[in-house]
Amino acid sequence: MDRSDVRGELVQLDAAWQSLLKSTRYPEPVKRLLGEAVAATALMAETIKFDGNLTLQAQGDGPVKLLVVQVTSERTFRATAKCDETVEAGSLSEMIGKGQMVITVEQGESRSDYQGVVPLEGERLQEALAAYFERSEQLSTGMWLAANTDRAAGLMLQKLPESQVSSDDDLWSRVKQLADTVKADELLTLGGTEVLHRLFHEEEVRVFEGVEYQFRCNCSRNRIANTIYSLGEDDAQALVAERGSIEVDCQFCHQQYRFDAVDVTQLFASDSASSSDQVH
Repeated sequence: MDRSDVRGELVQLDAAWQSLLKSTRYPEPVKRLLGEAVAATALMAETIKFDGNLTLQAQGDGPVKLLVVQVTSERTFRATAKCDETVEAGSLSEMIGKGQMVITVEQGESRSDYQGVVPLEGERLQEALAAYFERSEQLSTGMWLAANTDRAAGLMLQKLPESQVSSDDDLWSRVKQLADTVKADELLTLGGTEVLHRLFHEEEVRVFEGVEYQFRCNCSRNRIANTIYSLGEDDAQALVAERGSIEVDCQFCHQQYRFDAVDVTQLFASDSASSSDQVH
């Protein structure tokens, strides 16, 4: 909002969200909840300066045991959920149960990481996140989330710390009331410009150029090989002897990796060669 202490973000993920869903078999209510979490994490990523990863994790004792969304500073994301085979649609407490939400910002080697842990509160994820910002960041925040199999979308408004920028004392309450009128169907079917016009056409809104997000998992066969290598040759060979091979499924993109006896032997071959080449 021009000449004010109110800022906003709008996210609408179509192709990237659909790419994530292609390899999943979550119940429909879980897809919607995970989509809301993806949209929310992308919204938060645009308000925080970081060089690394921003991770939202919600876990509890309900039918949905775990939700994890990770967004990178390069605007890629991945997400996963652990849940029962059958999950009924319901409130946040009915789906996730009693639990907590963890938000982690990994800054890389140059800066300290940050982690905030708060109890899950509210009937919907958007309410839990608004409570997080109020409690941990002291920022008045409103968030509106929606998702289906075609789009994950969200709108976020925040009132920045007091400044002399605006003399409109009612602006925050006014724009929040306007945003409260947005319907899930509007977020999921209309273009971003139209959504903002419908809500705030009587306010001074400046819209910046949009950015793109992509679904991308950073797993790879080489990363899995390094993990197996870290087990040590004896333990790795013992797993192969017991199971016939080592099979690993990525929890984010569901890519499957299989290492048979030959693969595992080759992992440690360079060590064996180095040892045999030593001169005593």
